[in-house]
Amino acid sequence: MAEATSTIILIDDDPAIREAIGGLLRSVGLRARLFASVDQFLEAGRPDGPACLVLDVRLPGRSGLDLQRELGAANIQLPIIFITGYDDIPMSVKAMKGGAIEFLTKPFRDQDLLDAIQLGIARDRAWLEDKKAMAGLRARFETLTPREREVMTLVVAGRLNKQIAYEIGVSEITVKVHRGQVMRKMQATSLPDLARMADRLNLSGEKSQSR
Repeated sequence: MAEATSTIILIDDDPAIREAIGGLLRSVGLRARLFASVDQFLEAGRPDGPACLVLDVRLPGRSGLDLQRELGAANIQLPIIFITGYDDIPMSVKAMKGGAIEFLTKPFRDQDLLDAIQLGIARDRAWLEDKKAMAGLRARFETLTPREREVMTLVVAGRLNKQIAYEIGVSEITVKVHRGQVMRKMQATSLPDLARMADRLNLSGEKSQSR
């Protein structure tokens, strides 16, 4: 269903629920971390690798919805599946609007929970891979000299070499050299590829703000 390195975090104050869901998760090869309260989870922190949070709505102290809001405010990405013993439609709507994957009312089918977890793990894995790719992109951009960054911004804006040469006050040959260095250091395979990188780095936004 998912890689063994995936971690499912379960927060529920009912020991029987924790034991039952923990056993289910381990039976399908998932690593489970079980907590009785939000505070216990926050002390432990987010695990490394793909993860998904199975969260009871009503908990002693901070509620599941409180935690969802706190994670969102802190910009901490963690897919959430809510579970509850109460069929509360307004609460479920609030949870889903906050980005929850699923809102399951106890007792729920094991397969419904596993399906939601599969989706959550897939989303978190994709997010982590994107975050890693973005970090690599920023690291490559940091290797550019200030002049190469300037040339890159003008290239992706559609300027021709001679236009760039005139604008920054260098020869066209020098622009070609800088352009080649930009393509090599950024590991861009084409101009559209470089433009996509610039868009992800928000270079067009930085250029417009600097003017």
